Amino acid sequence: MTAREPGELECGSRHCITCGDDGVPMTVLKVDHARELALCAEQSGARSTVELALVAPVARGDRLLVHAGTAIAALTEAGT
Repeated sequence: MTAREPGELECGSRHCITCGDDGVPMTVLKVDHARELALCAEQSGARSTVELALVAPVARGDRLLVHAGTAIAALTEAGT
């Protein structure tokens, strides 16, 4: 297995395979487990509510790749 760039998925891309947009690496600040939502922050500090169904379970401090308000991958230490 080769090293990945920050935010890169296993397929070797940071882009959504459907529309081509970039995924955004974000950090989980707070989790609402009942609603499967999280408050997340970009590196710039911008915050967004993110849907977690594809990557649950998550915890505060986890890093996620987010596209269109949905977490599409969990980022590991090697991938951040």
